[in-house]
Amino acid sequence: MRDHGGNMDWAIDHYGGADWIDLSTGINRIPYPIPTIEPILWQRLPTQSDMQALQRAASAHYHCAAPMMICAGAQAAIQMIPHLGRGQARVLTPTYNEHAAALRATGWQVDEVADLAALAGADLAVVVNPNNPDGRTYDPKELMLILPKVGRLVVDESFGDIAPQLSALPFAGQMGLIVLRSFGKFWGLAGMRLGLVFGDDQTVSTLRAMAGPWPVAGPALQIATHAYQDRAWADATRRRLAQDGARMDELARRSGWQVLGGTDLFRLYDTADAAAAQDKLARHQIWSRIFPYSKTWLRLGPAGAAKEWARLARAMSA
Repeated sequence: MRDHGGNMDWAIDHYGGADWIDLSTGINRIPYPIPTIEPILWQRLPTQSDMQALQRAASAHYHCAAPMMICAGAQAAIQMIPHLGRGQARVLTPTYNEHAAALRATGWQVDEVADLAALAGADLAVVVNPNNPDGRTYDPKELMLILPKVGRLVVDESFGDIAPQLSALPFAGQMGLIVLRSFGKFWGLAGMRLGLVFGDDQTVSTLRAMAGPWPVAGPALQIATHAYQDRAWADATRRRLAQDGARMDELARRSGWQVLGGTDLFRLYDTADAAAAQDKLARHQIWSRIFPYSKTWLRLGPAGAAKEWARLARAMSA
């Protein structure tokens, strides 16, 4: 089942109201401040210079000189990667369900496995690090031990900006390794639809051809270029999100929920009844995420502004 957070249309249709706080997605509620957009960017097609400026900024930000492709969010890459071949895929689960779904939709035989060792022998293996929804993490050196045992290794680091020490980007460029990055999560601007793919020359060239000449809008390229150059904002945001994650966990404990894990952009809790917990929050117009494979798991991102925290505290104590 390809269920997702962010399904606010359903929540509004079901519960009504207009003043919702969407904490179901793991997207930073305090986004990067959008700089002034040059008017010409709305009028002309994105240029190679626009894309090269972003590539330089991202390479410097991540200290990674490997070949890179810009795409319309990490999701666009997840949709394209299955077209690199066919065969046996193994996905470390439970995780973001689009990986297995996209592979199956394009003819791959997909096994969902529970540990890293079980990935060996796959033509394509997928690891999300940090993992969504439980926040499991893997040492990048441990992941590199898997690389020689598989045809391709996809490391999805969509939530990796909160934990730079876990990144496989220092190894990017090695044949068969594909590293995905999402701009929208950490920088809180998911509507821009921007992501990055790092890999070897051949793989990146093939994916660029699939994406076409203008995969991302010019204004998005300019905003991301500014953001990747603003290291002070990124460092301050990591510190704030770490504090917010701890604050979320304290609210959850007071509600009788058990902390299962997560990241600083989302927390995973074990509740007595996830559907009932989601319903309670929704009646305060706060949207959360539950999962079809668990009756007790609820995922919740930290609130942003002070008034959001106040409403969340009231809802969780109700």
